[in-house]
Amino acid sequence: MNVIPRADPPPITPASVPDRIGLFYATLGAIGFSVKAILVKLAYQHGVGVDAETLLALRMVFSLPFFIVMAWISNRRASTALTPRDGIWLFGLGLLGYYLASYLDFLGLRYISAALERLILFVYPTLVVILGALLFGQPITRRMLGALALCYTGIALAVTHDLRVAGTGQDIVLGGALIFGSALCYAFYLLGNGRVVNRLGSVRVTAFASIVACLLAIGQFLLARSFTVLDQPWQIYALTLGMALFSTVLPVWMVSEAIRRLGAGPVALTGSLGPVVTLLLAWWLLNEPIGITQLLGSTLVIGGVMMMARRSSPTAGTAR
Repeated sequence: MNVIPRADPPPITPASVPDRIGLFYATLGAIGFSVKAILVKLAYQHGVGVDAETLLALRMVFSLPFFIVMAWISNRRASTALTPRDGIWLFGLGLLGYYLASYLDFLGLRYISAALERLILFVYPTLVVILGALLFGQPITRRMLGALALCYTGIALAVTHDLRVAGTGQDIVLGGALIFGSALCYAFYLLGNGRVVNRLGSVRVTAFASIVACLLAIGQFLLARSFTVLDQPWQIYALTLGMALFSTVLPVWMVSEAIRRLGAGPVALTGSLGPVVTLLLAWWLLNEPIGITQLLGSTLVIGGVMMMARRSSPTAGTAR
């Protein structure tokens, strides 16, 4: 009787082992960005006449020191010096991606639910595809058209849910338009980011663009608001500090580290956790009701974005 020798298992190499730390960072980063809407809604509930300008300025004040340190470290490690042209690009990216996108987001959360906000923001990859076709002539395939149809059908269903629950159509239209404007700004940011990130590095671009956004938000507050509006309960400062640490600085670093370990494509896919996390937290902490149409709409949007992500592997990022 011939004995067939048992084949030894193939050797385990670093390339064959999933980078669990990278996946862990990507997941926590997506969750951190998703929690921001919950914190903003809670701040509106606890504040005394608090507005978007005040909340955004406080968030940026707490975030600014961390971004300065991040910029200093990344600049020391860089092999190329920043040029005046780079400064113009970084200012534009900070203006669009982190200041205007955040400001419109904070304004919109005044009028719509946190779950609907995250769902609308989540369609930014579709806007990148559309803008790429309009501005750079990039082709839109049938698969992409199908993904677009799924996404915007899902948004329509989610809006229907909010209209039925809230019954304030004007607020939902206004809030939805502001959040869509935020997603559009972030899509423009991603298109511009792709023009400089390969040369400057993702951490460096993010740090300097975030510093620009912090200074713009703080400057807006100083010009438009009085210091008397800072007389707020301690909950406002705790919530904005939470926004800075757990929904801004740490997720930015985690996503950048995850991209370094995993690549942009896998990290982009983890963003699908965003709408789900926000939906559940909004139900738990904000008493926002969950309906069948909302769940169906969320499923369609996530499915559409995932279909597009697998096809085109968009730039990784999570709308902040």
